[in-house]
Amino acid sequence: MPTEPAIARLLVSLALRWRDAVDRMDREGEGILLAVDEAGVLRRTVTDGDLRRAVLASLGEQATLAQLPAREPLTVHASADAAQARQLMEQHRISHVPVVDDAGRPVDLIHSRELAARIWLSSPHLGEEETAFVEEAFRTNWIAPLGPHVDAFEQEVAAATGMGHAAALSSGTAAIHLGLLLLGVQPGDTVFCSALTFVGSCNPILYCGAKPVFIDSEPGSWNMSPAALERAFEWAKRENRMPRCVVLVNLYGQSADMDALLPICRRHGVKVLEDAAESLGASWRGRPSGSFGDAAILSFNGNKIITTSGGGMLLSNDAALVARARKLSTQAREPAPHYEHREVGFNYRMSNVLAGIGRGQLKVLPDRVQRRREIFEAYRDALADLPDIGWMPEPQGSHSTRWLTCLVLRGEAAARRRDEVLRRLERHAIEARPVWKPMQLQPLYADAPFFPHAQGHDVSAALFDAGLCLPSGSNMTPAQLERVIVHLREALRASRAIA
Repeated sequence: MPTEPAIARLLVSLALRWRDAVDRMDREGEGILLAVDEAGVLRRTVTDGDLRRAVLASLGEQATLAQLPAREPLTVHASADAAQARQLMEQHRISHVPVVDDAGRPVDLIHSRELAARIWLSSPHLGEEETAFVEEAFRTNWIAPLGPHVDAFEQEVAAATGMGHAAALSSGTAAIHLGLLLLGVQPGDTVFCSALTFVGSCNPILYCGAKPVFIDSEPGSWNMSPAALERAFEWAKRENRMPRCVVLVNLYGQSADMDALLPICRRHGVKVLEDAAESLGASWRGRPSGSFGDAAILSFNGNKIITTSGGGMLLSNDAALVARARKLSTQAREPAPHYEHREVGFNYRMSNVLAGIGRGQLKVLPDRVQRRREIFEAYRDALADLPDIGWMPEPQGSHSTRWLTCLVLRGEAAARRRDEVLRRLERHAIEARPVWKPMQLQPLYADAPFFPHAQGHDVSAALFDAGLCLPSGSNMTPAQLERVIVHLREALRASRAIA
């Protein structure tokens, strides 16, 4: 892969003959050159239009770029974002904007075509299968909540995960809330939860009036640390705060080490709620993610590997538990000809239309997993020559979906370098994000107990400091993937100046 900064290909001297500039512009294919002085400061941009005007003005063959009509270059500072660049382009009707540092030296170039074609972190990927199911829902007038697609979607997801029963719900968060309630969590109880996760994994603990305790990650999988979990149980015994439940999160499309974690929970007689919101399609030692807990949940949010636009699923081998989930999710209505209610319920059910989308999506789940794994491999191959990158590991026995491709920067000033990479990618309308900010660092949970992987070794905080999630959507085209890789390499190169 090239090591020269991409912007360097466009830098030319003011002493360059304009005729030679024509050849250079044709060779580079960007439609622009950046003429700099001896100190590397940008003095003017040179476009196709400038060179055509030079022809019309009958400038001599030996005339240089310095002899072209003077024109102050339009630029943005390196601290500018894509919105500022877009505003400048629209105002002046130009298609390129150079980015300059404090001294006025060019460090980057933004194209209008990029800003018009944003690349998302993980956008919904819909196909033809979904259309048929949704059209059937409209044709049969099953638009209201519940209906044949809901029933079928529950059966099909249960079969895909190897669980006996499933209840289709409005979100993964709703599924966690009901799961906690049905596993016996009551006000004042303690609940253990993975620290490195989205806040939706643990906010339902508060809904129940319970108190969360957060468990760190392990380096080998980024999922819950068995060592930290053991120490948390020892503490809970001493403090007479044994948890009612453990929320065990499968992160970024990868199952946690179930062989190590589940025996610890079983030994202490504590139920497990498996949060597989990010890991549908993954497996641990050949067994599907979402099949390990006393109950498990899935999410079908718009950014997940398959989506219903919004939705979730509660899974269990306990038929009575799932039947009760269905009752609570429909406002806990009693079987009576009128509306009879004896307990508090929730409006948590999935609609028949969304379930139809989910049925179509489920049919292509293996293809979505394969494509996301291919995207991960493409990133890893393209950046294999860079020594300061560590990829999210995939332990032996785990088959990750690579829902998101995640890496961590190593070495000096890794956190600042990560932030610089994010800024540069965003400048080119490429969405990337830090790794989840762990719960022990969230203001909402500042007072909650936390158990690190080892004394003085907070794995999840270190991953947040220098971790990066890259665009990973299964509908990314090869051209989009190449665009991300080109800008990512350049951003990583430029970020080394910080160290």
